[in-house]
Amino acid sequence: MSRAARRAGAGRGAAALRLLVALSLLRGVVVEAQVIGVLDDCLCDIESIDNFNTYKIFPKIKKLQERDYFRYYKVNLKRPCPFWAEDGHCSIKDCHVEPCPESKIPVGIKAGIANKYSKVANNTTEFEDCEQASKLGAINSTLSNQSKEAFIDWARYDDSQDHFCELDDERSPAAQYVDLLLNPERYTGYRGPSAWRVWNSIYEENCFKPRSVYRPLNPLAPSRGEDDGESFYTWLEGLCLEKRVFYKLISGLHASINVHLCANYLLEETWGKPSWGPNLREFKRRFDPVETKGEGPRRLKNLYFLYLIELRALSKAAPYFERSVVDLYTGSVGDDADTKTLLLSIFQDTKSFPMHFDEKSMFSGDKKGAKSLKEEFRLHFKNISRIMDCVGCDKCRLWGKLQTQGLGTALKILFSEKEIQKLPENSASKGFQLTRQEIVALLNAFGRLSTSIRELQNFKVLLQHSR
Repeated sequence: MSRAARRAGAGRGAAALRLLVALSLLRGVVVEAQVIGVLDDCLCDIESIDNFNTYKIFPKIKKLQERDYFRYYKVNLKRPCPFWAEDGHCSIKDCHVEPCPESKIPVGIKAGIANKYSKVANNTTEFEDCEQASKLGAINSTLSNQSKEAFIDWARYDDSQDHFCELDDERSPAAQYVDLLLNPERYTGYRGPSAWRVWNSIYEENCFKPRSVYRPLNPLAPSRGEDDGESFYTWLEGLCLEKRVFYKLISGLHASINVHLCANYLLEETWGKPSWGPNLREFKRRFDPVETKGEGPRRLKNLYFLYLIELRALSKAAPYFERSVVDLYTGSVGDDADTKTLLLSIFQDTKSFPMHFDEKSMFSGDKKGAKSLKEEFRLHFKNISRIMDCVGCDKCRLWGKLQTQGLGTALKILFSEKEIQKLPENSASKGFQLTRQEIVALLNAFGRLSTSIRELQNFKVLLQHSR
């Protein structure tokens, strides 16, 4: 072996060791010691989250995502970008999203009568005659249009004030059902000015960046200056808790997406057959402490923080789904019962987690100021959900929209605790509502976070082997 080759090998080994040490430091470290002021009321260490996710959440959430109710997501990938002229869609074949063929979509869904609370509400001749409806389900806990009173209540209730996301109009001709299992999130090659512009708009215009801070927040920014990375974040100390939380949620979401791309990377393509798998070099580029000037481990901690937020939301949403009126109806009685049993089992696990984030510490000042801040928080996040329509890669847009909607739904749940507690057991609720689109996004988004944390364990093993 040449001296140059030995030096190159030693350099790679050193980089792997640095990242392994950084990942190891995440274990057993109290999160709030590194995340300023955000988790003061949640003495939660990374090792506890890893174990909880690995042994309780991940196996169940993976099975849930394979159920018919949760694998089909209706989305409009043709909505124009509301902020700038589109750069044109990605021409890379891996950016393509394959919608469900018309023949696989149940007539009941296409007819717009799919939103039911229960099996009883769906007991109509049209559904009984629809063979497809027994195969592919898309019915949830929204109001039954067979009940005039419930329909009026739904129409009267304007929950747009509670939405943290810009929801797609499912009645739009451009909205299509997508099988998430056939369109997995993975590296597509989408990069360059278009991707940079999206993330730059998110970070620079919507993350409450102080005017006194000149360095870009966007990790994709071409120049990071001479700053050592870690000291740059002193500006966060000057923000209120709510704005610090907002930034950490976006950073955590970005980190999670990057973990997915690194874990499901196009390694090679032989005779038209692609080979996907973990790319350790790409993982180091995005998270190595030296290559990222200390920011990589911080991004990963923000991922864990986001996991805690969505975990808390699921525990708060449990009463909504535990009601007998919610069947997650698909037309297959046995499958429906199994799906709900699995979902409730996950909710029980989320409620058993002993170190939840305390959302009551947010928006707890004077009522007028708290209300104004909450509205600002909501509108900033809603703006980010609109930016997802500016993503040039269809597959990236699909998963970006789903995961932002999932997080937006989690925030909606966290700040609707009183409304959820008042829900009637055996009838359609007049206040708090979740559409099927929100439910599918919520569980799949959390599934993505669970997968990210599981993939981090795999990268730790790979880093150990590469030393």
